[in-house]
Amino acid sequence: MTEQQQAGIDVLLVEDDPGDVLMTREAFAEHKVANGLWVVSDGVTAMEFLRKEGAHADAPTPDLILLDLNLPRMDGREVLASVKQDPALKHIPVVVLTTSEAEEDVLRSYALHANAYVTKPVDFERFIEVVRQIDDFFVSVVRLPAR
Repeated sequence: MTEQQQAGIDVLLVEDDPGDVLMTREAFAEHKVANGLWVVSDGVTAMEFLRKEGAHADAPTPDLILLDLNLPRMDGREVLASVKQDPALKHIPVVVLTTSEAEEDVLRSYALHANAYVTKPVDFERFIEVVRQIDDFFVSVVRLPAR
């Protein structure tokens, strides 16, 4: 087992749908994931968290961002662009996890340097499996930058 697998990773979930937040928490719990899961519900708060501003001064720097595209105040595309343009943040992998199957969203996300684009399954069991696979990949397969 690698050090990364033993320690787990910090994941920032940027998601405004309480049901999807609950399903993601369930997926982490069911998979017995040792990762820290941090949740924010809009793009402005996501950027405050990532930049450790205001109430988020003590926030961890996440090892992975799970990002919905359709968010209030600042949408996921704007968050993605901001993260990938910021020298202090651009190394963080961003997985777009969204309901959109629109080809334009896929193309734009990759143009903005998303590391992956995953369409959220509507079925609970399939959703759990997708989150587990994302976790497996980023904890067990990929080597993330040292903290």
